[in-house]
Parts: sequence; C-alpha cells; structure tokens
Amino acid sequence: MRSVGELIESVYRCFGQAPLSYGHGTDNAWDEAVYLVLSVTGYADDEASLQQAVTPADFHRIEELTNQRIHARAPLAHLLGECQFMGQRFLVRPGVMIPRSPIGYLLGEPLADWVSPDITNIVDLCAGVGCLGILAAQRYPQAQVTLVELDAQAAELARRNVGLYHLGERVHVVEADACQWLAVQAGRWDLILTNPPYVDALDMQTLPEEYRHEPVLGLAAGEDGLALVDAFLPELPKRLTPDGVFLCEVGASAWALQPKYPELPIQWLELPQGGEGVFLLTMPGLGTQTK
Repeated sequence: MRSVGELIESVYRCFGQAPLSYGHGTDNAWDEAVYLVLSVTGYADDEASLQQAVTPADFHRIEELTNQRIHARAPLAHLLGECQFMGQRFLVRPGVMIPRSPIGYLLGEPLADWVSPDITNIVDLCAGVGCLGILAAQRYPQAQVTLVELDAQAAELARRNVGLYHLGERVHVVEADACQWLAVQAGRWDLILTNPPYVDALDMQTLPEEYRHEPVLGLAAGEDGLALVDAFLPELPKRLTPDGVFLCEVGASAWALQPKYPELPIQWLELPQGGEGVFLLTMPGLGTQTK
C-alpha cells in the first residue's frame, strides 16, 4: 500500500500535467492534491500522517476523484460535497457557489474600527450556503443574523450549515431575492454584508471551466458587474442603523465602482490574504448621497 505522502505526490503530478484552474479553496496543484488526499483519508496535515498507509478503499476513492477533477474540470469541493473555509467545514453540492470570499477574514477584529463587537443585528445578502453569516454570528455573539438567499438548493444547505454549528437560535435563513427583500423591509441593521454576483459580461465569456460548474445566477452581474450593488446602494440610508456599516465584495469589478459613484465615501479594505475588491460604507458617511 502507498503512503499518504506518496499519494499526494502522485495526485500532484497528475494535476500538474492537466489544464486545471484553481480558486475554489486552493490556488495551486500541490495544495489541491493535499486537500483531496487528506479529505478522503481523514489524516491531519502533519509529518506523521504522511507516513501512514492509504487503505485500498481510500486509494480507489482518491483515484476516482482525481480523474473526475481532471476530466470533468469540476471543482474539488463539489466532488467532495464539502469545503474548508476559514478553517471550518461547510456543506456544498454541485450547482451551488463554493465559499471563498475574503470578507471572511475581515469579520471581527479587523473591522473593530468600524463595527462594535456588541452589535445585535446583521444581515447577509446573497448568502449562498451561509458561510459569511455563520462566521459573522461567531465573531459577533450578541447578534441575530439573517441569511437571504434566492437559490433553493443553496438556502437548504445554508440551513444545514447553520445546524452544523448549532446556531439555529440566532441565525435564520430566508429564501428570497435579496434586492426585492431588502427593498420591503422595515428594520435596520448594524452590519449589512454581501458577496453578491459581480462578474462582468466580458469576464463571463472567459471564465475557466471550473467556474462554469457554479450557477450563472451566482456569478453574472450585468455589463459592469455591479447590477446587484446598484440595487443595494439606494436602500442603505433606510436600512442601516445610525452607526451601521455596509461591507461588500465586488472583486474584479472594483474598477467600475468608484467612477460610477464618485460621490460615495468608499473605503477599500486591505485584505489579510492579499488581493482587492472589498469595500465598506458607513451610515455617517452615506448621508443622502445614494439617492
């Protein structure tokens, strides 16, 4: 029988020879190989585990997943039915968005200059399988959190993920169109966070195959990638508390936001993991500028 370390090396070589794209939890062939082998075998990522023998059943499962990853170009998280994000496990399935938003790294201490740890009301718009809202509930233990998600499959997985972390008393899932839902609410929130669809029309044409396993509904956002942001912004003065914060990822469509809204006091945030495309707006800074 082959060891865990030997099998990781083998899968890595297979991935390295294939025209794969990464970005659903890993960004290179080695990390993807490690993730696959350790997920199947259940071993930890340490030196002792690398010497352990892989059982025949696990070997065949790893071989099967490796072939599917290469030939179907399917994201590994979809094949496994789960993903790791911020060191935590979230359930996913084919046809839903895979959690990867850098907003997860900002919740809590990195936002301390803008968001009190004692806030009581949070909404996560376009919540997907619920990862950001669940992380927010963990970082802000006094808060009631609402997850708003249109896709029925993703909303059901969000409910299951909420249950996985025993947060059902504080985190609630609403299956609805986020733009329409926000427009008819009477309440206000201390923190509105969202990782909405933000891929512009040009980028949609050139997405790697792996991303085409995710729903177009969760990716495409019009010509400039800001269709949902355009809908959210006018609602903010009516939906944020006096010290409220709007936290939003627009990714590669960041180029279009400031020229489109030059009057907005947009604060671009430094991301701990690098990259760009997450901004913040505060209620005091908004005034009436989004009318």
